[in-house]
Amino acid sequence: MNDWRIYRGASHPHDEVRRLPPPPPWRDFSSGGPDDTLAGSDRRLGVRRRLVQNHHPRPAETDAVNAALYLRRPLLVTGNPGTGKSTLAHAVAHELGLGRVLRWPIVSRSTLQDGLYRYDAIGRLQDVQLERARADAGGTAASPAGIGSYLRLGPLGTALLPSELPRVLLIDELDKSDLDLPNDLLNALEEGEFAIPELERLADREPVVDVLTDDGRKVPVREGRIRCTTFPFIVLTSNGERDFPAALLRRCIRLELEPPGEEQLGAMVEAHLGSEAAAAEPGLVARFLDREPGEVIATDQLLNALYLTRHAPRTERVTRERIADMLMQPLDQPR
Repeated sequence: MNDWRIYRGASHPHDEVRRLPPPPPWRDFSSGGPDDTLAGSDRRLGVRRRLVQNHHPRPAETDAVNAALYLRRPLLVTGNPGTGKSTLAHAVAHELGLGRVLRWPIVSRSTLQDGLYRYDAIGRLQDVQLERARADAGGTAASPAGIGSYLRLGPLGTALLPSELPRVLLIDELDKSDLDLPNDLLNALEEGEFAIPELERLADREPVVDVLTDDGRKVPVREGRIRCTTFPFIVLTSNGERDFPAALLRRCIRLELEPPGEEQLGAMVEAHLGSEAAAAEPGLVARFLDREPGEVIATDQLLNALYLTRHAPRTERVTRERIADMLMQPLDQPR
């Protein structure tokens, strides 16, 4: 069929949506079930993990990663969108066999508490009231759930649990936080421990309480404190939209990621779309590599354009070029 469009603006219902091809590998949410902890890494690294098998990072990148591993310091990675900042955490976890990457996406309302743990005090109160109402109505009241059922560790709190090997934690887009969060992180990053006051108050009566982790597992917390035995491998990413305090910078290994070169870009395209993708549309790859100095086009924009133009191979050339223009608009140029 020559017409690649699913939605045509025809105003009449039809079932063309069933013609949709499989999604791009980096947008495929069907692989794996609730217990597949590596599904997110699969999307980041490519279905066949060719990205880490074929891609040779620049010496500065491997040096910075190893410095962070040796010194037990966070790695602060800055760079334009689409340069692979977040993917670096997944690549390290994959190569070193460190399991699922714990991810803490930062927004303007994020607080240190979100990363450490959450206590559902309202849910606990509601459950107690329901059990009392059931008892008053003549029913059999169940034993109230312990406080641990209402506590869940966040990504940072889970990363600081005692472990033999370091967990990988991605604190994504820290530059989108409010002014206080970078300073609030300092003590946890420096000391590798934190307290849960709700459990500290109960330490005499309940010295050990099982709580839920960000992985969905139950773990014991002793006397209301969590302290790491192996400092996690922490990747802090930033698009460079703001400066960070010197106190945070001196505690981090800093890495500036440059846009991918031809070899890195080829490995990335092959990992996600196969070896034929770049050859099918060499003009798009050349356009990405030959962009104007300072022009910001993310690699996922190129991947989107390659994927979509492959599914419209028999449309007119002008149509494919229009699709590519729409998907590869520079991010730093207002329209």
